[in-house]
Amino acid sequence: MAAEDLPSEFDVIILGTGLCESVVAAACSRVGQRVLHLDRQSYYASNWASFTFNGLLTWIQEQQAESQPDEVQDWSGQVEEGEDLIYLSQSDSSSISNLQVFSKEQEKSWTYMFMDIESSPFDEGAEPEADQPCPSADPNQSEPVKKKKISLAQLVKEGRRFNIDLVSKLMYSRGSLVDLLIKSNVSRYAEFKNVSRILTYRQGKVEQVPCSRADVFASRQLSVIEKRKLMRFLTSCVEETEDQQAYNGRPYLEFLSDQQLGENLQHFLLYSIAMATEDTPTEVGLASTRHFLRCLGRYGNTPFLFPVYGLGEIPQCFCRMCAVFGGIYCLRHSVRCLLVDKDTNRCKAVIDSRGQRISCNHFVVEEGYVDAERKCVSRAVLITDGSVLPSDSDQQVSMVTIPPVEAELPSVRMVELCSSTMTCMPGTYLVHLTCQSVGSAYEDLSPLVTRMFHTTESSDQEERPSVLWCLYFNMVDGSGLEVEGHDLPSNMYLCSGPDGALGHDHTIKQAELIFQKILPEEDFCPPAPNPEDIIYDGENGNGNSTIEHKLKMFKKKTGWQDLASKTKALKCVFSFTDERK
Repeated sequence: MAAEDLPSEFDVIILGTGLCESVVAAACSRVGQRVLHLDRQSYYASNWASFTFNGLLTWIQEQQAESQPDEVQDWSGQVEEGEDLIYLSQSDSSSISNLQVFSKEQEKSWTYMFMDIESSPFDEGAEPEADQPCPSADPNQSEPVKKKKISLAQLVKEGRRFNIDLVSKLMYSRGSLVDLLIKSNVSRYAEFKNVSRILTYRQGKVEQVPCSRADVFASRQLSVIEKRKLMRFLTSCVEETEDQQAYNGRPYLEFLSDQQLGENLQHFLLYSIAMATEDTPTEVGLASTRHFLRCLGRYGNTPFLFPVYGLGEIPQCFCRMCAVFGGIYCLRHSVRCLLVDKDTNRCKAVIDSRGQRISCNHFVVEEGYVDAERKCVSRAVLITDGSVLPSDSDQQVSMVTIPPVEAELPSVRMVELCSSTMTCMPGTYLVHLTCQSVGSAYEDLSPLVTRMFHTTESSDQEERPSVLWCLYFNMVDGSGLEVEGHDLPSNMYLCSGPDGALGHDHTIKQAELIFQKILPEEDFCPPAPNPEDIIYDGENGNGNSTIEHKLKMFKKKTGWQDLASKTKALKCVFSFTDERK
């Protein structure tokens, strides 16, 4: 919708299109609230976004460019008696820091790359020159298996075949996000792939982790005795016992050691199944193990799903649901300030970036508009020419757990995606690395990249996947942000960005908490009706084809008990009527 056409009053105004904000928008719109959803960026999903390769290069340039502070305008003329004016922060660059890009170029060395897309010879429509040499490994190194060389020019030319996430997460098959997608029917807007294997990095090698019963008995890494011990232990973990409770507060590794499990099994259970560290308390480690086991077998032989086209699809799915039920969207549009009632400390209205005063009952905003000190996660994104563990199939989706490779470095989580996920071009793999920040992302993750992949910094001659391009950056960890407080109006709620965990529980719980504070009597994301559930003219059997009959049947079938207005319900009826046609 054009910004000039915006109505002057909404029930809920939401600023930012990250996952938490998008879920709140969909939930509110679904129960009849008038929702205005804005984002100052030109793309959806904020720090949850996915980009094509060329789009990511543009995003990198925007992050590295020095942002010019917007001129503060005087909006005091719009302030009514009994109101205060509160200006929002307009700088969002603080969520990303220490950004570094490297590319394997013709000089056979890793060089810092800052690509000017407008002046680049590798624009998307250009064919690479036939005599242009491709980057290659050191000629002194032997290559038993000849790989097709892929140049930076080819990556840029095929840039639209990449969908590169800013955040790396997986979906637990029985996690809160999957449950919400199913409950709300939003799952029909997306496709998903099962993560096909779980790997771990141990003693300089990548090994497959046996996690299901079939994997355990088919494993060649474990002896018969180890297989029996592992199955016995996993069976005993299903229910909490007094023996387990005796270890509460003590390290999970100590508990595993006391179960007479060898080093192999302890490693698999600690790092790959519980995804814990040596200091993790036993009760936390056991809870993580149980959650892992509960998720096995629902959609495949691992607990995880990944959305086709990347994680950035998920916020957009919820935005689509919000729009279907009447939500209004504006990108490249923001809120400059709030108008707050002095007596009640409630936000009465906002002034947008065009100077329009828009009234609202509730205001939800992403964390970037409020200054707060938080910890960070370190991220690396690699484009490689091979898998870390080649197999008969080149379409594996892998989750890799990696203990600290050096003292003072954190544990690392790796997700390796193949071209069937529609996140990279055929012949390449997209690799995401994530860990809690100790230093910069490059300091935290480059030692591991050097060990597991071939770069000119690699000291040995072992054959490994080559890194064609990589990006390092630190991102603010959203797990430490509180929804309320911060000296904000009582009807203003903060949504945090991505956290460092593998799943989405923190974000979905936060979205539900915000929704319940806004509408405590309403159901959170009730199922959207299927097109076949809509009543059309002449289908009621008694000749009554009036709008009132449609409305009555719609409420009966969908369970909508408290509609904001008949008009809102009719919009939904006709929206789904159009969808069916």
